[in-house]
Amino acid sequence: MAKKSKKQQPGGTPATVALTAAGTAYTVHSYDHDPAHSSYGEEAAEAMGVCPDRVFKTLVADVDGILTVAVVPVAGRLDLKALAAAVGGKRAAMADPALAERTTGYVRGGISPLGQRRKLPTVLDASAAAHATICVSAGRRGLEVELTPEDLRRLTGAVLAPIGR
Repeated sequence: MAKKSKKQQPGGTPATVALTAAGTAYTVHSYDHDPAHSSYGEEAAEAMGVCPDRVFKTLVADVDGILTVAVVPVAGRLDLKALAAAVGGKRAAMADPALAERTTGYVRGGISPLGQRRKLPTVLDASAAAHATICVSAGRRGLEVELTPEDLRRLTGAVLAPIGR
C-alpha cells in the first residue's frame, strides 16, 4: 500500500529537497519496491493505484552527443526520433545506463527528472498536460512524487512535446 505525506522529512532525496527549496506543492508516495517486478513504472502505478497514463518514467538518451532527459508515461514508449526533433537534434539513442546513473546521481528505476547532479536538457511528453497532476520518480525505487505538469516543466526547464507512443 502506498503511503502519502505532504512533505519529505529532512534529508530527503535531491528531488524532494529541490521541490521543497522551490516552494512547490507536491505529494510523496512510497511503496515497497519488489526487485523481481519487470517494470519499475508499472510497479509504481500498481502500488499507488494510479492510472499508468499519469505515472511518468524518466529516461536518459544521447541526442547528437548530448545527454537528454525524456519524461514519458510508463504505459508507453519513448519515440527517439521525436525526442531528437524536440531538442533540434538529428539522432537519438538510449544512453548507457551507467553513464545515466553517474550523470544524474540516481540509480536506474529511481532516476528523477528533478534534483539531478547535472541539469540536462529535458523533454516532457505532451500528454502530461491532460492531467491535473502526474507522478515521477522522487529519486529512489519505491518513492514517487506527485506534482502538476506545469511545476515539473518549470522546475526542469522542460520542453513540452509529443515524444511518447
